[in-house]
Amino acid sequence: MTSSRFWGLALLAASAAGLLAACSSAPDFTPKPKGYNRIDLPPHRYRTLGPGHPYTFEYSQYAKVLRDSSYLAQPDWLNVYYPQLHANVQITYTNVVRNRRLYNKMMEDARKLTGKHQIKATSIEEKILRTPNGMRASVFELEGEVPSQFQFYTTDSTKHFFRAALYFRTATANDSLAPVIEYVKYDMMKLLNSLKYNK
Repeated sequence: MTSSRFWGLALLAASAAGLLAACSSAPDFTPKPKGYNRIDLPPHRYRTLGPGHPYTFEYSQYAKVLRDSSYLAQPDWLNVYYPQLHANVQITYTNVVRNRRLYNKMMEDARKLTGKHQIKATSIEEKILRTPNGMRASVFELEGEVPSQFQFYTTDSTKHFFRAALYFRTATANDSLAPVIEYVKYDMMKLLNSLKYNK
């Protein structure tokens, strides 16, 4: 065997060994189990909404109550905003003062706003319940990649119509937001169950 042929075979053997070593230490691209970002949620604590509204309720100490600044907003529309969670509970209120036409319109609008999510919702579940203060409420839980995951409205059918809807100011997928959604839903039920009208 000539010297040049020997070195050629030696180089080929070394290349093959290097290739095998590289293949055996390649990174593992196996899909990892589904997981969620760690979100540390504070314990639930509440305070009472201050005066100046036709209603009162308890809301999270970690949220700020802001007046709705949209061009459609009415005087008693509010946002209960959670700065750390980028969550917003939008509250609308209308005094229907025995105006059956306005009352019917508010009912229709509330159902339309929920119905708009049907395109992306995998399910919409409605529950009718009665609060500790004797109010009848319709509560909607929505699943899927919807902008609002939880909503409710309540009315005494003669004067007050109150609606609340949860929204997030983030593009994060709802399955990743699941712990936060559950946390704010709990607060919204506290809000509903403590809701009272100021005559």
